[in-house]
Amino acid sequence: MASVFRTLSRGDRWLSSTPHRTSISMSQHTALFMPARIATDTLTGTTVKVVSVPSSPGDTRGLPGSTLVLDEDIGAVKAIVNSRSLTALRNAAGSLLSTRIVGIDKPTAIATFGSGKQIEAHLKLFLRAYPSVTRCRIINRSANERLTMLADALRVAFPRVTVETSSTAAQAQADGSVEGAVRTADIVICATSSTAPLFPSSWVQPGAHVILIGSYKPHMKEVDTELVHRALAGALIVDSRDACAQEAGELLEAKVDMAAVSEIGELVEVDGKGRLQTTLPEWKTKERADAVTMFKSVGVGLQDVAIACAAVDKARAMGLGTTVEGYDS
Repeated sequence: MASVFRTLSRGDRWLSSTPHRTSISMSQHTALFMPARIATDTLTGTTVKVVSVPSSPGDTRGLPGSTLVLDEDIGAVKAIVNSRSLTALRNAAGSLLSTRIVGIDKPTAIATFGSGKQIEAHLKLFLRAYPSVTRCRIINRSANERLTMLADALRVAFPRVTVETSSTAAQAQADGSVEGAVRTADIVICATSSTAPLFPSSWVQPGAHVILIGSYKPHMKEVDTELVHRALAGALIVDSRDACAQEAGELLEAKVDMAAVSEIGELVEVDGKGRLQTTLPEWKTKERADAVTMFKSVGVGLQDVAIACAAVDKARAMGLGTTVEGYDS
């Protein structure tokens, strides 16, 4: 992902192409079509990802998605890949990259909003990357089987971590579990389709890192304007200025000058041996004592190209997958 974001920020049209996503309204979903191409010394690929977002807030079946991977030689489709898990993984990798960039070294507590594939991938990756984490609270709109199964799976996989859940606004008002979790969290991860802030800025402790990956339309937002302003005083990082200027509801509502934010690809380098290096501004000196850091991601197509092509290449090398003979003959 570091290489992908670096390519994106270079802005060379010969290295990448990421047309803005197209959406079509269906009876029960909004279908999103996301074509992209990357062509560098280390990776060349062209894909189209299709994701259907449920229209009903009560639809907990997740976001069905598939990625078409094109053959660079003959132009035909060479593979179709289920993109649910891949999308969640590439988002989590970008979020982890942002966390390392802002200097979060030994966090002890994480609070998340949502319980779908995105949160599952984030927690599995973050809990592996940070053995220092001992507390995690998963906050979801409602108590459901998905929330319970995720919490149970994390307890088994990471026995050192105390995993707790909160599921309703009523519960939060009654026992203060949500407020307490946010106030003590070093990392707050939001992956919901909310159109209203999930918590007030005052709950977030100074120095915390806030990750926003749920909203993708101007009317959607997961945090309030005050928290965005606190991030501007600390470090506000985006995956793409152009995409966020069109889609990041939190930043649009806060009237953020996109020239004041950093693209994640501007802050990383990958050396000749593939090792990650960061090129950071000095963010230790904050303009406000209550400053936070924030990563806002709406997703970019180059991420899908990189991870889908990697998955197809790996599957072929391992002899996995199903081949449809004569499909394009």
